[in-house]
Amino acid sequence: MSDQDTGTAHTTEADTEAAADPAARRDQAVRAAVERGIVDPASPIVGLLDVAGIRASAAALHAAFEAVTPPGTPVLHAFAVKAAPLVPVLRLLHDAGIGAEVASPGELALARAAGVPTTDTVLDSPAKTPAELREALALGIAVNADNPQELARLDAMIRSAPTNSPIGLRVNPQIGGGSIGALSTATATSKFGVALLDDGAREWIVQAYLDRPWMTRIHAHSGSQGMPLELMVRGVSATYELAEEINERAGRQQIDTLDIGGGLPVNFGSDEESPTHAQYARRLKSRVPGLLDGRYGLVTEFGRSLLAKHGTILARVEYAKSAGTRPVAVTHAGVQVATRTVYAPASWPLRIAAYDAKGRPKSGPSVGQDIAGPACFAGDLLAENRPLPLLEQGDYAAVLDTGAYYFAHHYSYNSLARPGIYGFTASAGGEVAFATVRDPQTLEEIVAESGGARRDALREF
Repeated sequence: MSDQDTGTAHTTEADTEAAADPAARRDQAVRAAVERGIVDPASPIVGLLDVAGIRASAAALHAAFEAVTPPGTPVLHAFAVKAAPLVPVLRLLHDAGIGAEVASPGELALARAAGVPTTDTVLDSPAKTPAELREALALGIAVNADNPQELARLDAMIRSAPTNSPIGLRVNPQIGGGSIGALSTATATSKFGVALLDDGAREWIVQAYLDRPWMTRIHAHSGSQGMPLELMVRGVSATYELAEEINERAGRQQIDTLDIGGGLPVNFGSDEESPTHAQYARRLKSRVPGLLDGRYGLVTEFGRSLLAKHGTILARVEYAKSAGTRPVAVTHAGVQVATRTVYAPASWPLRIAAYDAKGRPKSGPSVGQDIAGPACFAGDLLAENRPLPLLEQGDYAAVLDTGAYYFAHHYSYNSLARPGIYGFTASAGGEVAFATVRDPQTLEEIVAESGGARRDALREF
């Protein structure tokens, strides 16, 4: 562990009130990161993760479903690894009783490296290879088949090598999309699952279960950012009704577990966590009471809603200038860390907080200004004409609510390096401690990943 991982920051009496307040913890962490040189002119961008916030979200998720299910109901909360494919994060969540939902060999490798048990792992993907399926079945990982052809592959594999893996089928309840079409997974033409309302599909699904007594789960994922709770609940309700029909036709409870996916939307407009997992669970209890009466086990696959509020990208203002009389803060955070925001700002707006050169919250009148990134194209903007205290050279722009997807999914535009990521804790006494989650990418690593060892490969023809 480096020197950055130890020690405490200089504090004031106001810091003592910070431990229970996520925004105050963030302010403490930013100042400490600046004071200790975790972010500085040589390392002008970092990701910060609030460990206490992540633990609190995991606990709240457990409590939300415990409040609406009888004691002893089997419930697995499997974190969607795509939201934060970082081994220390997965380990932290595992310690908090959260499993892993994986959708690729890489994500499975990360979950296993984090120590997530295979019995707490769920494999979802629309394009699983035979090798992926064989590995999952050998390890006892739960598998949700996406389509009839994948189910036929599983038939052959299970005939030749019986497995302990729980097997389910993903259905698309086709209840419609939310405000972000690219993320809506339950539209009429979604690529995911078996389309429940297509001609003949429902009967095919029922018969598929009756023909396979070993298939004991059913899966649907209707949620996404921009999806209202009512539509999410409607998708779960349709899946529950299908499970009830299959069990009735089978004459026994063949389906014993419903995987209701994740996709709870996040409020990116303030520090408020809204909607909450508790609100969603209560809505399910009201609208689909049979799902939560103890007859069925549950699996959830939340990602963004567990992590988003607990991450901050902190970037140094390299230059402050103006164009067309509008101030422009040129920072080191842009398309490489906030790809969705840059290319679809209306769907993915992010809050920006201004800090001075010492890492203290900046005060002063709000001035409309652009927050620009380092990439060489005009649209590399995190915010346009955003009212903020005027950012100056050497100040810091903090990009909020970025704990999920943002700093873990790097876009190598201009061969910009992946930033380092640091978890932090802030005590009631104002002390801040950091731990390295991921080292910043080096120039040597960029060259190696870009074929540096094969410099003459194309000259050999």
